[in-house]
Amino acid sequence: MEIKRQEINQEFNNLMNRISHVFASEPGFSNAKMYIQGLLGPVERKNGWQMSEYVGKTTPYAMQQFIYRGVFSADELRDVGRSYIVEHLGDEDGILVPDESGFLKKGDKSCGVSRQYSGTAGKVDNCQVGVFLTYASDKGHCTIDRRLYMPQEWTNDSRRMKAAGVPEDVDFRTKPQLALRMIKAATEAGVPYRWVTGDTVYGDNRVIREWLERNQKSYVLCVSRKEYINDGSQYTSIDNILSNLPAEEG
Repeated sequence: MEIKRQEINQEFNNLMNRISHVFASEPGFSNAKMYIQGLLGPVERKNGWQMSEYVGKTTPYAMQQFIYRGVFSADELRDVGRSYIVEHLGDEDGILVPDESGFLKKGDKSCGVSRQYSGTAGKVDNCQVGVFLTYASDKGHCTIDRRLYMPQEWTNDSRRMKAAGVPEDVDFRTKPQLALRMIKAATEAGVPYRWVTGDTVYGDNRVIREWLERNQKSYVLCVSRKEYINDGSQYTSIDNILSNLPAEEG
């Protein structure tokens, strides 16, 4: 048991050393490391006080300082993490899975927050929505990329965008468009995969399906009855195909 714990600690330190360069300062990296230790630790409630106590601190101020004001490159951190995941989980038969998740919010200042459907809540509510890309293989699965969905009510309001600190080059992108950007980025980064799977939010998007076909990637994507597919001679609606299926014999 002690040997296993030592191996885990060594692997944790190896990974932390790989990401150290993405932080603007050594104190920032140290606080980030403490924060990650707290998240991975056994504390029941992942708040500043309990996580700080777990890593041996008497107050949560250093950890809170990182959360509120920590300076680091999120995209560089994503790239290092993605490489690490591929090293350990990569497989030529790997699968990419785009999906979105909602984060409930109280106010209206958080980037992208609005009344919109949240699958997490199962209803329309005040929330942020993120689109995520997960990598899966026989060796395990892990998220490798993310994009924040910005509703048009945000991207059409330059003052609101500026007040929230949103970069000027951010414009409106649908959830399927964000998913395809992440799929393309993973492909360009050399992530090995053969399949893409997802629900109707992405399956109904013909641009995604056509891009995968052009790049010789297989997919299993849900499509709704309103979507059209090419049956070899013409485009036919899924609803029409289902309506013409023979009834099951009882």
